[in-house]
Amino acid sequence: MTLPIETLKALEQRLLWLSAWTVHNANHLREKRDDDVKVGGHQASCASMVSILTALYFHVLRPEDRVAVKPHAAPVFHAMHYLMGNQTREKLENFRGYGGAQSYPSRTKDIDDVDFSTGSVGLGVAETAFASMIQDYLIARPWTELGSGARKPGRMVALVGDAELDEGNVYECLQEGWKHGLRNTWWIIDYNRQSLDGVVHEGLWARVEAIFTAFGWRVEVLRFGALQRAAFAEPGGARLKAWIEACPNSLYSALTYRGGAAWRKRLLDDIGDQGDVTALIERRSDAELSTLMNNLGGQCLETLCEAFDQARDEAPTVFLAYTIKGWGTPLAGHKDNHSGLMTKAQMAEFQTLMGIAEGEEWEALAGLENPSSIKAFLGKAPFFAAGPRRYSSPAVPSPGPVFLDDEMLSTQAGFGKILDAHAREETDLSRRILTTSPDVTVSTNLGAWVNRRGLFAREAVADTFRDEKIPSAQKWSFSPEGQHIELGIAEMNLFLLLGAAGLSHSLFGERLIPIGTVYDPFIARGLDALNYACYQDARFIIAGTPSGVTLAPEGGAHQSIGAQLIGMSQDGLVSFEPAFLDELSIIMDWSLDYLQRDGEGDPDERTWLRDETGGSVYLRLSTRPLEQVRVWKRDDAAFQQGVIDGGYWLRQPGPNCEVVIAYQGVIAPEAIKAAARIGEGRRDIGVLAVTSADRLNSGWTAARRARARGQHKAKSQIERLMEGVPPHCQLITVTDGHPATLAWIGGVKGHAVTPLGVEHFGQTGTIRDLYRHFQIDADAIVSAASHLSPGRIL
Repeated sequence: MTLPIETLKALEQRLLWLSAWTVHNANHLREKRDDDVKVGGHQASCASMVSILTALYFHVLRPEDRVAVKPHAAPVFHAMHYLMGNQTREKLENFRGYGGAQSYPSRTKDIDDVDFSTGSVGLGVAETAFASMIQDYLIARPWTELGSGARKPGRMVALVGDAELDEGNVYECLQEGWKHGLRNTWWIIDYNRQSLDGVVHEGLWARVEAIFTAFGWRVEVLRFGALQRAAFAEPGGARLKAWIEACPNSLYSALTYRGGAAWRKRLLDDIGDQGDVTALIERRSDAELSTLMNNLGGQCLETLCEAFDQARDEAPTVFLAYTIKGWGTPLAGHKDNHSGLMTKAQMAEFQTLMGIAEGEEWEALAGLENPSSIKAFLGKAPFFAAGPRRYSSPAVPSPGPVFLDDEMLSTQAGFGKILDAHAREETDLSRRILTTSPDVTVSTNLGAWVNRRGLFAREAVADTFRDEKIPSAQKWSFSPEGQHIELGIAEMNLFLLLGAAGLSHSLFGERLIPIGTVYDPFIARGLDALNYACYQDARFIIAGTPSGVTLAPEGGAHQSIGAQLIGMSQDGLVSFEPAFLDELSIIMDWSLDYLQRDGEGDPDERTWLRDETGGSVYLRLSTRPLEQVRVWKRDDAAFQQGVIDGGYWLRQPGPNCEVVIAYQGVIAPEAIKAAARIGEGRRDIGVLAVTSADRLNSGWTAARRARARGQHKAKSQIERLMEGVPPHCQLITVTDGHPATLAWIGGVKGHAVTPLGVEHFGQTGTIRDLYRHFQIDADAIVSAASHLSPGRIL
């Protein structure tokens, strides 16, 4: 097929203009107030990407492919969709403004066809690899459209800023991809050699090549464009090539900025020979010489298309594309161009150069000689031919809560038994559950699930220890039918995989129910990737277990303190911390439904939570076995609703209540014991079982906002729970975690509150030792009640 190079070049120039103009409008033309900050928009970073995006989207990609676009190239991405009719002028004019096109591509906030949100650098890059792994997982299942062949598999593509290679998660991902036989993945590195503060180190390309080669990737270095390669074939061209290869990055950038005359002087000074080399240089005008030296591989459509066309197999491939930051603009090569903006005078000159008439700046095909043929070409572009590329998949109903009858058990063990119960049943839900863990599968009680459902790999791998008749409770065999993906100890990879699996219904049209486990303190280690997954509206369950200082013998490095506050503050994630098995059973059943919801509408007027929109779920669990307390019948509707809404009265306070104990999680026995002792000297004691401080707090603040909007009868779950508590009552909150988790409850109705919890690093010991040390045991609760409420010393 003949490459439509002139058409592609025309589109490349349109993307260059529209992206630059969008940023210029946001910074120099849009109305601003005196206290507004700089808008920004990365004109130079956009310019280095226009050739790559043009070659990809208008020549190479197909609808089944998925792309993570470099964050700073968002204006180019928006401009491209504007050309295709998928983005509006209004949103471009309001770029980086309220309701406008987003600063960085966003699945949830942009109207154009974003596959992967980007913004926190490095994460979108790695997400493509994990999306490819999830695609392989689906291909291995004949009941999916990918597995049956009804839907074509695609290539997962990342457009990578070279500075993103400084992010450690990129290399964690490379190793995990190698373990799982990664395929159908392209990473295209925008190697413009300029980052926020300066120029990248010399020779980085060689290190990049070596690393990717070591992990089994094909490496394509696109250093020279077609014009340069033609020049190298001329007499004296070999000397010019050698000079370019030896030229330091900083010098190349500086000469690019200074232009043709500077190139001429430097080249003649360094390699001029009054012979072939000099003749090669002198045959070109200053403008032509500048064009030649700027014609690097990543800015050359012929070179890019040729390289992409030749890499059509499934091997993971990295393209190291040499580019010019600010290419084609007055900012090209300048040291400070990362945050630099064209002045109004520079933009006027640029507009003239681009052939854009005044008043036609926003016209999609302005300045083109043959707009009708370009429009016809766009109408046939394969990537856009099928329209929007987001899929959906129907929700899979849960069979209902799996209740456990154990009298003494931990929530972590209960979690494992509930999953085992699902593993025993052949249901649509059970076949869609995919579990994963970063090398803590057995120690977080996923072992029974794995024994029944197996580990996933594209090719079967037998359990050598079992074959050698070595006794073990674990069956550790891999197969394409397996439903557990075992990861190495890298929590960033865990959340990136959960993010990819949690978007499976949208990316690939098949719903999965991803469930991950991790030691609770190490949620913080993967927090950036967790936030990223939630920002993309990925759907999954994450169990953080074991948790708190209750994991006493492990010491401070393994005892989580602030994880509850992460659960409360993380948007897109609902957090629960059940104490008892019936609570856990109800919560897990609700979670399996909640993570599949995608409705719109008004909040539930019972809780004022937006439950109909769905989200992900965080379960904070424990290995401490508890004697089960079953004050309520497990099928009692009010009890079940209270568990889901975030709290219920384990012991209802009387009309003359003097003390209320509110607890969350595994600390429940201490609260219950303390309530019995306090009851000997204080009246009508209440015990509030909090299953989700997150939902109680979110409902409270949402109801307050509703009242501010005129819905004066709005009332949240925590307000209903506390409305019968007398004003003089003392409130004591206690949890194995940060005291701020529950301390806010005192503000609901203005009660005096004593918050007990853990604020400092833990240490080794027994549970009794550490509860006493941190003053979260029954004695501490009783002491607080004794000193804060009137009456005899307890």
